[in-house]
Amino acid sequence: MGKLAGEISAAYEDGVVLVAVLKGSVPFFADLIRALTVNPLLDFMAISSYAPDSGRVRIVKDLDVDVSGRDVVLVEGIVDTGLSLTYLLGVLRERQPRSLEACALLDKAARRIVPTPVKFRGFEIGDEFALGYGLDYAGRYRNLNRVVAGDLRVLREDPDAYVQELYAR
Repeated sequence: MGKLAGEISAAYEDGVVLVAVLKGSVPFFADLIRALTVNPLLDFMAISSYAPDSGRVRIVKDLDVDVSGRDVVLVEGIVDTGLSLTYLLGVLRERQPRSLEACALLDKAARRIVPTPVKFRGFEIGDEFALGYGLDYAGRYRNLNRVVAGDLRVLREDPDAYVQELYAR
């Protein structure tokens, strides 16, 4: 966390607007903002799940702050295909910020469908299905204080498959 916070603080000494993508980024976002050495302006956005067979999402919670002419960093818990990130960056770019970058705790660059760069990233991971620290499966596991790999086939059969094991630690 210190490395990412240091990079962001150094890049935006005059301040920055950090926009967290709900809900998966919240624990990461909270730890990140506490580690910054600059005073950020904070806001949140949320998008719907992809509509079946359409590939479309919609904004369900928009910004309260005007980002025009400001430096903005969009904060995600995980970037996978890049589709959601590309959509959100496009929406924010239309609002004419001075600069716009992405930050993610986890980056699955190998799965990227849309070549969207993540300037500030904690870790690059492979094709593992990540759970915990804000990341969920069917609303479960977000509150774990760590990131763990889950077997997606197991979770599809039983979303609670890891509950006893992961919460017993």
